[in-house]
Amino acid sequence: MKQKSSRPFRIAPSRLQQQLSTDILDLIRSDGLPAGTRLAEVALAERLQVSRTPVRAALKLLASKRLIRRGALRGYFVADEPPAPAKTPAKPEPEQTERLFLAIARDRRTGRLPLDVSERDLMQRYKTTRPLVQRVLTRLAEVAAVQRKPGHGWRFEPSLADAEARAESYRFRLVVEPAGLLEPSFRLDPAWAAEMRRQHQAMLDAPWNETASIALFEMNAEFHEGLAAASGNRFLLVSVQQQNRLRRFANYDWAFGHERVVVNCREHLAILDQIEGGDRQRAAELLRRHLESAAALRRPPGQDRKSI
Repeated sequence: MKQKSSRPFRIAPSRLQQQLSTDILDLIRSDGLPAGTRLAEVALAERLQVSRTPVRAALKLLASKRLIRRGALRGYFVADEPPAPAKTPAKPEPEQTERLFLAIARDRRTGRLPLDVSERDLMQRYKTTRPLVQRVLTRLAEVAAVQRKPGHGWRFEPSLADAEARAESYRFRLVVEPAGLLEPSFRLDPAWAAEMRRQHQAMLDAPWNETASIALFEMNAEFHEGLAAASGNRFLLVSVQQQNRLRRFANYDWAFGHERVVVNCREHLAILDQIEGGDRQRAAELLRRHLESAAALRRPPGQDRKSI
């Protein structure tokens, strides 16, 4: 008669426990939690949008692998040695990041994405990984398009969501931006102007694809903010920065092809030519025409379209 094994029978971790274990390690890394930080079940459950039971099992699994440590009495804590970076998934490719960036911007602009989201919401919606979602959210936070909510989750910042608001925005910019070029305190930074010329020429030379629309908007935003900064009037600069924040999601998805990119870049360069040539009055006139032309693209008959 065979003797029964004295070793206890172990149940393999479930797929959810394994995923939560990876998610917890990702949070430790992304939040930069120092050694000894308590890993509270309630906070993790809220952050990962699951119940406490699978979180408790995932923590136990991580402790068994010595990736976190169990407290002397109770609870779990970040280990003294930080967890090694995960081997998989690999760092998201730039093209993946740009495409998810665009998809989120489109869905938010059209109302398909709610004001408040979590990382898990976005992972499930776009069938992608947490590192890629975190990378995109970090980029969106850097340009003030989203902000982290207290506790867990993210909230999108306000944007220009309707045709009337966009029209008002352009009328406001037509009042403010050309006037900035005529301020008595106006001083153009030669290094900034040279960098703008380099970026615009690179945009003209590069083959066009849809993911370039993000770089196009950010270059344009930098151009208009740079002119406002050169005015020497802090209130003008704050106004232009606010407009760019509001316009961001409505303008990431470029709808006019490379021809309009060329027109836009050349108009910007012509404005710089006039400023550097000492004719700021002419530069202000060109900037006004540029904004009027961009605004007109938004209101073709029977259709609301986007512009810079």
